Amino acid sequence: MDTVNTQRRKGALGVHSVNRFVFTVPDLDEAERFYAAFGLDTRRKGNQLDLHTFGHTHCWGSVIANGQPKKLQYLSFGIYEEDRAAFEQRARQRGAVEAHPLSDGSGVWLTDGDGTPVQIVVAPKVSPSVKSPPTPQPEIAAGKPASHGRKAAPHVHPRHLSHILLFTPDVARQIEFYTQVLGLRLSDQSSDIVAFMHGAHASDHHLVALAKSEARGLHHSSWDVGSLHEVGLGAEQMRDRGYTRGWGLGRHVLGSNYFYYVRDPWGSYAEYSFDIDFIPVDVDWPAANHPPEDSFYVWGPPVPDEFIVNYEAAGRSSPA
Repeated sequence: MDTVNTQRRKGALGVHSVNRFVFTVPDLDEAERFYAAFGLDTRRKGNQLDLHTFGHTHCWGSVIANGQPKKLQYLSFGIYEEDRAAFEQRARQRGAVEAHPLSDGSGVWLTDGDGTPVQIVVAPKVSPSVKSPPTPQPEIAAGKPASHGRKAAPHVHPRHLSHILLFTPDVARQIEFYTQVLGLRLSDQSSDIVAFMHGAHASDHHLVALAKSEARGLHHSSWDVGSLHEVGLGAEQMRDRGYTRGWGLGRHVLGSNYFYYVRDPWGSYAEYSFDIDFIPVDVDWPAANHPPEDSFYVWGPPVPDEFIVNYEAAGRSSPA
């Protein structure tokens, strides 16, 4: 059955997926070590590292070395073929721009509320169309141990990109762009501090999240895994490889997912995420504005001070 035709909301014009996120870093060797340790299928081509998940043909992100401090370069969003003309018109009305020089040049281009280049391109729907199922667990016979030794622990491999979180100096302005131009829908927010947006054509609780900062930037990419056990195993496999800075294990309020964030070499994060809320194509999610004290996490360790630092902001020194 054709997912493109069955998984779209009637009468709704909107992107269906985060097609790709692209950022630059000083050194590609560091990027390759980090994302390979994280469990992604890393594919290097010259000064570019493409991020795949094992068993999936899609490229979720690209990291490009340019010798400069880490910087978000552009975002790419997927649309259905039948929506191409409508989005081309929106881009003209908003102010279309030239394709980003690091891109393949396809699709239509404009800039979001913070000036980040955005590509809108016809592409397969890679955001989930149903809630991601947990990984089947073997049945443990009574009287037998359920766990295994550290040496026998499997390597965690995320299944797909769940979402990205962007720093922004103006959350409300970004909400306006992503809802009015890209057709995302507000899931939940907390004042002007943070906001979460989902796709109209079925998606996780958020495809894009926004967090208040003094400048734009990429805070984290979030990757779906199949169990709470895998979240914990992922955290441990990263610590074993020297990536000891992060936050978790815990459970979020908005989105409800279990999480562990591991800090990358540039001060941003990659998140192992399990069991995030899902919004089907025929459901109107009751978006709400939540008080800050009840919008972050239900349980988990204290949030490290560095977790909310935007190292892409001008004048910020590189993380230690």
